[in-house]
Amino acid sequence: MNLLRTSAAPLLFLAACAASSGAMAQGEKIAVFTKNQTNPFFQVVRLGADNAARQMGATVQHYVPTKPDSIPEQLAQIDDVVIKKPSAIVFTPVDYKAMGAGVGKINAAGIPVVNVTDKSESGRFVAFVGASDYQLGLVTGQFLLKTLGGKGNVVILEGVKGSLVSADRVRGFNDALKQFPGVKLVASQPGNFQRMQGLQVMENLMQSHPQIDGVMAANDAMATGAVEALEGANRKAQIVGINGTKEAVDAIKAGKMLATGDYNGFEQGCVATMLAIRELRKLPVPKEVVFKAGVIDKSNYQAADTPADQRTCAPWEQAVKG
Repeated sequence: MNLLRTSAAPLLFLAACAASSGAMAQGEKIAVFTKNQTNPFFQVVRLGADNAARQMGATVQHYVPTKPDSIPEQLAQIDDVVIKKPSAIVFTPVDYKAMGAGVGKINAAGIPVVNVTDKSESGRFVAFVGASDYQLGLVTGQFLLKTLGGKGNVVILEGVKGSLVSADRVRGFNDALKQFPGVKLVASQPGNFQRMQGLQVMENLMQSHPQIDGVMAANDAMATGAVEALEGANRKAQIVGINGTKEAVDAIKAGKMLATGDYNGFEQGCVATMLAIRELRKLPVPKEVVFKAGVIDKSNYQAADTPADQRTCAPWEQAVKG
């Protein structure tokens, strides 16, 4: 009997230490909020979150407005989640200003929340995980304008008016244009980050402008819409988007798009979810992870060509290098 007690004691002690450190904790429930079901980028973010949770023994429940970027619907979803009280929340606001009140409710409920992709204007967050929209607009715009040889007519397809993401990306585009005085910006109009609206705006722009040499779209969905519009009119232009989606990579492979800014959507979903779980387990976490802006084109698309549902999150130490 004494022998049994002696051998069990160290095991009980180690188990207690592990539990107190949080290192052995599993089964956390993570609520993941994204903006819409239509943008392929957010589909990839969700897949990254799912993959990270599986690796770490946690579970994920997704909250996505049925109407794209619906402020009332996301606020209602926040109310629902606060009642259910998950272990932590990974949160992309549909509007960086309007969601302040909702984040305040999450904070008041004492639920840890990680802000991913789009920065919220107010509220307390464990960390922010994302990329610099300005830098993505700048480097993607520079790539297009260099390809054009520093001359020609270009148009900008903006995102949602008032969106910080759109404003920063378009600011990057415009700063790239300042470096190429031989390029003329003939129009800049919103396509609300939606493929069909990008297509319709591009059709209208082609009617007003007989010569368009380049298109700078603030996301891949609008860029692929512009591709369809140009094909329908039997016209050609160099097109860039942002997000690094599979649809954009396919268009690049087919020679229909020039390039896309790599927004690392899968990695953002991975890291934000890992970070939330690590916070719950009382493991070290950074206050910010910002991925470096890069451009995907025909020379380097291979790494982005693997479907997101076949990818695996990188180990934590590698992933947080950005």
